[in-house]
Amino acid sequence: MVDEVPDEALVARCLRGEVEAFEPLVSRYQRVLYNAAYRLLGDREEARDAAQAAFVKAYEKLSSFNPSYRFFSWIYRIVVNEALNVRERRRPTAPLEGDPAGGVGIEEALASRERRDSVQAALLRLSGEDREVIVLRHFAEQSYAEIGVTLGLPQKTVKSRLHEARRRLGRMLGTDFQ
Repeated sequence: MVDEVPDEALVARCLRGEVEAFEPLVSRYQRVLYNAAYRLLGDREEARDAAQAAFVKAYEKLSSFNPSYRFFSWIYRIVVNEALNVRERRRPTAPLEGDPAGGVGIEEALASRERRDSVQAALLRLSGEDREVIVLRHFAEQSYAEIGVTLGLPQKTVKSRLHEARRRLGRMLGTDFQ
């Protein structure tokens, strides 16, 4: 089954000319990369574009991938760079979008949307470093070690940065995040 094939093997197959071997990589990571881009940008269309551009760039630069590192860490860095490029080009007052509620009462849906919008707005006010560690830990669900590899930081630095980022986010939201 393709899902069981390691990323590095799929990359090697792509480099040998098997273009279709890139599809499982897209399937594996499109959701998490889109979510990361959305959390960094706050706009669905821009996030879709950033994730798609990251896959295109990753495919074009596949020969520069170092298999001693995780493929996800490499492509995550590409999507973050794409998102940062989009933020530099965008209007300074781009609106935030919220997720539509599905199957809950109107009051619950509104409260949920308000919470989501508050968190998203606060995330966008954080520094890029703080936002990255929070997105990687809480939205991409990476371990401290994986975040360290992705960002090129020691694990202790990741823990410290995440702790401080949570405190800042908590202050913005008026809660105690730990």
